[in-house]
Amino acid sequence: MRPQRPPSAMALAAAGAAVLFGAGCSSATSAPFAAFAPPAERATTSAPGGARQTTPFVRPSPWSSPAPAGVTSTSLPMVFDFFRKRSSEGLEQLSNLADAASKGKLGEGLVDAASYTQMTNEAFAVGLAKSRNRLLYDLEAALNGGGDVLEDLEDALLQADLGIGTVEDVLGEVRSLREDSTQIFSRDDLRSVLRGKLIEALEVTEEQAAMGMSRNVRFQEGKSVAEGGLPTVLFVMGANGMGKTTTIGKLASRLRNEGGQKVLVAACDTFRAGAVEQLEMWADRAEVDCFSPNESQKSPAAVLYGSLDLALSGGYDTVIVDTSGRLSNNDALTAELAKMKRVIQKRFSVSKDDEGRPLNNEDVPHETLLVIDAAQGRMALDSARQWNEEIGLTGLVLTKLDGSARGGSVVAVSRDLGLPVKLIGVGEGIDDLRDFDPEPFVDGLLGIGSAGGAAKGSKNDEGKMLAARLQEMRKARDERAKTRKVEKKKVAVPEGGGGGPAGELTFEEMDSPDSAVPASGGPTGVPRKPKNKNKNKKRKKRKGKR
Repeated sequence: MRPQRPPSAMALAAAGAAVLFGAGCSSATSAPFAAFAPPAERATTSAPGGARQTTPFVRPSPWSSPAPAGVTSTSLPMVFDFFRKRSSEGLEQLSNLADAASKGKLGEGLVDAASYTQMTNEAFAVGLAKSRNRLLYDLEAALNGGGDVLEDLEDALLQADLGIGTVEDVLGEVRSLREDSTQIFSRDDLRSVLRGKLIEALEVTEEQAAMGMSRNVRFQEGKSVAEGGLPTVLFVMGANGMGKTTTIGKLASRLRNEGGQKVLVAACDTFRAGAVEQLEMWADRAEVDCFSPNESQKSPAAVLYGSLDLALSGGYDTVIVDTSGRLSNNDALTAELAKMKRVIQKRFSVSKDDEGRPLNNEDVPHETLLVIDAAQGRMALDSARQWNEEIGLTGLVLTKLDGSARGGSVVAVSRDLGLPVKLIGVGEGIDDLRDFDPEPFVDGLLGIGSAGGAAKGSKNDEGKMLAARLQEMRKARDERAKTRKVEKKKVAVPEGGGGGPAGELTFEEMDSPDSAVPASGGPTGVPRKPKNKNKNKKRKKRKGKR
């Protein structure tokens, strides 16, 4: 038997969230939390069709005894969304209710949601160390180099792989804030501008939100699998060496341990040698089931179809599909990806045409995630664009951020593709997969707050200070712009009086004989040269002589 694992911070706080929100947290799409029961040994069996299947261990829910009135299971989407909330009042209320619930209900060690946020901040700070050191060194050199600050700043930001569009936005903001300003543009001013523009670049735009895009991973809504509903399908793709299989293992572990999900991973990479075995190893580490092909199954689509059948019959909440690593210029393998998506849509069909044939369900897969190595940076853009056009992506997963000095590429890739970053890998451990949040990511990249081990809470304080400084500078800029507009509207008055604009006359001046416009049509008081009437006659005489 494995030793009992202590409940994770996220699971504990999420259980407290169930107490806080009551029935509003209920969802038919996920199993109840079960983070407090010890994991059991799992027996490996052979499923029909040659698929490798591990006998799942159904852990008892912490509410297996009669649950308190109004308390239901907490859905995984709510858990993911919950920790994005920054309201201090909400966190305080949650902590109070969680403390009350911990008295005999959740046991000792219940933590509030802020601890998870702090863990995420620290993970970003550590993972972005190389990128941060390089960027801050270049920014310091730009400010103190003695050359053209804007040119040096442009070079530093381009070296950080932030992308041309983002760099131009930052430089434009710096120019507009420095124009006609008597204050010196300090290091904190520059960090304020950088922080604000980078967060803006990483947030989901209104246009993207209207298209249904979100930074949160999307899950199946409606009926649960036990009630005849459909499992969530996460379709993961990417080139070889990006960390795709590793990401699947980490994600499966999170869904199981933090969301109480029954997870099945589908080993559909039938091209790369050792790919199935690698995924099976990660499935064992995550303690989830793996559907593997038998010797006769060579087609990824056939393996996928078998895994979907097992997911429906076995009552799985989520299926994570591993695909073959490929380059975007490999037309055959790209066509295979499109075929696999059609298999999912047909197998999970919920309607039929007039002749009784199943119609493709366009709502699945729920996510089509592209895994990109952060070390590649913008070099992965061309392939990503082609995949997005031919397959249709819904989000990005950035991996190996801890080993790269190109953390700024997250901004460039997300902005250029118009896709939100949903998950990010910050280490090699099975727990080193984090929800992507622009604010702590940018703070970690710029060394704001506790990146160097400062006291808890200083990160948020410094971030708020820089955000307030940026608002102050923008307000001053807007005031200067208003002043210039007023000055332009002021009417220049002619010398000697006159109430009209320059060159125009008032009604009183029109009665004055001195203000009469001469017959020549020239301006008042300006003599006009008379036309030479004999000029044409002289030309005619010359033509006649010739």
